[in-house]
Amino acid sequence: MGRASGRQPWREVLQWITGGRLGRRRGWPVVPVLGTPWQDTVSPERTGWRCRAAYLEGESVFAVDYRICRRCRLAWVEHPYTPPPYQRCGLARAGLAALRTENPGLSWHTLGGHFRDSRPFWAAVGADVPGGYQQRRLCAHVDAG
Repeated sequence: MGRASGRQPWREVLQWITGGRLGRRRGWPVVPVLGTPWQDTVSPERTGWRCRAAYLEGESVFAVDYRICRRCRLAWVEHPYTPPPYQRCGLARAGLAALRTENPGLSWHTLGGHFRDSRPFWAAVGADVPGGYQQRRLCAHVDAG
């Protein structure tokens, strides 16, 4: 799996010093293409979040944004997406399982409500998962991005 941290220490220091008034990212981040089947990069949509994605021959076949608060032992996933030709192939299950394996001991949740047609998906991937991917607000230590 390829990883790109996306950290910008100077920006983090500036935000810390100014209480978040300066140093906020503007516009869309540059998300590198790492050339590996599974990639972990900054989220293209949410500041401070990560994106786990699967690629097949350079085409994105699965992606999910996630955020972890180690202090509270909580994690959130948002907007899993698999293009129709690759749905029901186990990519979402594999990607979410890999995140849980790499981050043991966390309770996993989502931010939003689950649409009626997505409830079977969340029930399937949430079976035997601490937190069960039930809706839960972010803790005070992280922001929505």
